[in-house]
Amino acid sequence: MYITITDHIELDRDQRSVRKDGQEIHLTGLEYGLLDYLSARPNRICTRQMLLDHVWGDRFQYDTGTIDVHLNALRRKLGWGNKEPIETIRGVGFVFHVEQKITHYTIDLQAFLTDWLRSRETEISVKGLVAQLHLTPFVNEITIEPKALRLMLDSVLTALLPSAQPGVLQLCSKLTMQYFILFAGPERHNQRVAYPYLWGF
Repeated sequence: MYITITDHIELDRDQRSVRKDGQEIHLTGLEYGLLDYLSARPNRICTRQMLLDHVWGDRFQYDTGTIDVHLNALRRKLGWGNKEPIETIRGVGFVFHVEQKITHYTIDLQAFLTDWLRSRETEISVKGLVAQLHLTPFVNEITIEPKALRLMLDSVLTALLPSAQPGVLQLCSKLTMQYFILFAGPERHNQRVAYPYLWGF
């Protein structure tokens, strides 16, 4: 069964065959092995040693440029350039680039952040922090994958809590909706000492 691995290129892993625009392309065993291994790990760095171990196996112990030779032959047969979709990262390895499909979710910020604060209530209260939720009156939605937003919030809070002192934990959304800022710090004479943690998306 053929599956599309990139524009115009299809691969059948059962038959170890490749088609371009519906026409079968003859590849050597090693050329197919490179394509199969790299395309199965999209947007991930594969080192030369990984390729030698999984494509060459026991047949080859040291890389003296053989990977580049076979990779260049593969690129020529498929009509690919030197960087797309397989990019050589000098001194690191190779990356098979594919355009990721991003699913957009519109999130109600107030509901989402309120739910998130409740889910971390125990950790926040143990540190003696006071949680406050601040949103602009003009913006209350954001488009992002919910798991990604929760992971960002969790990671920042986890990094923050060990050094946090009793005071105020504040979440606020900027009007541009390009980033959030998380503050924690003690209240001193009505002056908040803030420790900002900033990330963008």
